[in-house]
Amino acid sequence: MKKILLVIALIHTTSIYAKSELPTKITGLKTPESVVQGKDGSIYISEIVEFGKDGDGQISKVDKKGNVTVFAKGMDDPKGLVIFGDKLYVADKNRVLEVSKDGTWQVYGAQMAFPGTPVFLNDIEADKLGNLYVSDSGDLKSGGQIYKIAKGGSPITVVADSKNPDILAPNGLLFEGRNNLLSVDFESGILYRVNLSTGATTKIGTGFGGGDGMVKTKAGKIIISDWKAGKVYELVAGKSRVIKEGYKAAADIALTVDGQYLMVPDMTAGELDFIEIK
Repeated sequence: MKKILLVIALIHTTSIYAKSELPTKITGLKTPESVVQGKDGSIYISEIVEFGKDGDGQISKVDKKGNVTVFAKGMDDPKGLVIFGDKLYVADKNRVLEVSKDGTWQVYGAQMAFPGTPVFLNDIEADKLGNLYVSDSGDLKSGGQIYKIAKGGSPITVVADSKNPDILAPNGLLFEGRNNLLSVDFESGILYRVNLSTGATTKIGTGFGGGDGMVKTKAGKIIISDWKAGKVYELVAGKSRVIKEGYKAAADIALTVDGQYLMVPDMTAGELDFIEIK
């Protein structure tokens, strides 16, 4: 579940933080699932609070001094986050929300607008045109799908579904090139490349456990979090290699705007950790 789309506005932005100013860890969060950093340096964290309880979910905002405030509230089970332009998009249970700069939000992709009934919308990604891609992890074992939401909120179409035996419980997404989407599966721990035109999948990595979030560094390294084992891996020659472990539930990761740090929400611990990218 995230990540920052490097649109032109971000390319010309220097980091708000110096390395010494980044907090090493933010604590006291309420079931944090996903994280993303805006071009002004603000960090946004989705907090589920209590699973299955509608209306108690929220997005918290962390300023450059590490102060945490509630930015948007009244959501259900907010998970994946992505920024496009000046809007924040949220995968919230069975719908997608669009959040404005002042924290007000509206439904961008309603449940009834999906071609099937969403079960567990999880991660969300954007391409350079503003189309959104959302993973539905099904029952976390099977029945998953990946949707495309056209810019503007409609139409919503199916990119890949469980008719493909590789699509079990897709979670973390990462747009790649012009016509491919990387997807790590929460059930199988396999990393796939999904062709957006055909829905065909190609296996490119294994061993990612309960694959959750995914990023690609400036150097081209793919990093994936494992919610089940509390680990963070890098992809090396088609296999997973641990770069940090010891989390209770490593959820949807993201890079800081400058690409120097990996942000890791630990859902069960209620913390946001930072790993230096080397």
